Amino acid sequence: MTALLIICFCLILGSLGNPQFPEQEKDPKFWNTWAQRTLKNALTLQELNKNKAKNLILFLGDGMGIPTVTAARILKGQLNGQSGEETQLEMDKFPFVSLSKTYNTNAQVPDSAGTATAYLCGVKANEGTLGVSAAAVRSQCNTTQGNEVTSILKWAKDAGKSVGIVTTTRVNHATPSAAYAHCVDRDWYSDNEMPVEALQAGCKDIARQLFENIPNIDKNHYVWNKTQLLSLNPNNVDYLLGLFEPGDMIYDLERDTESDPSLTEMVDVAIKILKKNPSGFYLLVEGGRIDHGHHEGKAKQALHEAVEMDRAIGRAGLLTSDHETLTIVTADHSHVFSFGGYTPRGNTIFGLAPMLSDVDQKPFTSILYGNGPGYKVINGARENVSAVDYKGNNYQAQAAVPLNAETHGGEDVAVFAKGPLAHLLHGVHEQNYIPHVMAYAACIGEYREHCMSPSGSAGLRPAFSIVAVILSAARLLC
Repeated sequence: MTALLIICFCLILGSLGNPQFPEQEKDPKFWNTWAQRTLKNALTLQELNKNKAKNLILFLGDGMGIPTVTAARILKGQLNGQSGEETQLEMDKFPFVSLSKTYNTNAQVPDSAGTATAYLCGVKANEGTLGVSAAAVRSQCNTTQGNEVTSILKWAKDAGKSVGIVTTTRVNHATPSAAYAHCVDRDWYSDNEMPVEALQAGCKDIARQLFENIPNIDKNHYVWNKTQLLSLNPNNVDYLLGLFEPGDMIYDLERDTESDPSLTEMVDVAIKILKKNPSGFYLLVEGGRIDHGHHEGKAKQALHEAVEMDRAIGRAGLLTSDHETLTIVTADHSHVFSFGGYTPRGNTIFGLAPMLSDVDQKPFTSILYGNGPGYKVINGARENVSAVDYKGNNYQAQAAVPLNAETHGGEDVAVFAKGPLAHLLHGVHEQNYIPHVMAYAACIGEYREHCMSPSGSAGLRPAFSIVAVILSAARLLC
């Protein structure tokens, strides 16, 4: 790989935007050798990892559709001084890749609550509902009871594993909430957001369920800044609650690196605490603000969030072993985000396309949105992007349709997998298949029987049997 890295660093662009590739890339032998090396690695996968998964890790990039993955890959490389296209994300190194169909039971283009119920609870659900089946109707309190479904975190806890949640959103946001709550409206963050009739009917807000549905949460060691978090001795902590912001975490590009931990730092501490359990752990990690960046039309923020999540994936890989840890990286849904315009090799991912519009003869950025707040008309015409700072952290890329917030996309998302029984994630699957694979690999939930030993024992049930780690932004009470 040394020769490849040298090639990447040497790539330059011609003065007219036409890339002058290194001489090696002009030789078919370069590409043939690379392909043959890849083929040799692929052939080793014949020896499938059929071990029982002691540990389970799900990395969820909220809104991280395939265009976002590709653009983040290029950004990662360019941040390291490379052209970017040939860079590998950590998830790119996973041996098995499949596609997940993300629709909700009542929505072609999904929301994050219904999707979270799918990949955490194993059943598809209506948009806007958390931890309940499709029989529950959004905002109708009386459809909650009897339609609750449990998450894989509970399955893992019941099997004696430690469990944890790490997210860059508030702890009662859609993704983490599906792990512990049963709620017919994802926006019922606290009782302040609930209608009076729902409260009178006995429905509970999500923050309340966090404390009531997680036993002994009062035993948590509480931290609220980076210094406190990183000064912990994992050997002395069994339960940890970290809340670092009054709302969502600050975008990584603007994060106060002195006071707020990065996603990678939170994952590092979480795994070091959870892995003490001899029966293993389940960890949910959400890069939640990828989604927020896209909704705001701020592609630079979204892509830097994705690159940071990739760093966290790499850190998790160093702290665990593929021999006993099943790690999955996926997204809940995509966005109407794209990049194109025949850009040359090595073009900055936040740069202009090398052409003008056929209609108004103005330039345009490679990154564009199908809809969103980036729709701008100046004096009756499309804004001239060359007159603004289109590389700024908070630049809102131009959008075709004006909306206050950009929308999700409806296409399939990628699922990357490595570790025990990762090969079960292949082809195209429904999104709710994911927790079933993880439970089967770890012999938890409904899949304990196939791992039963001849003596009938399904394994140890050690003392670590409740949530060990919750690291997040705060917004428990309003």
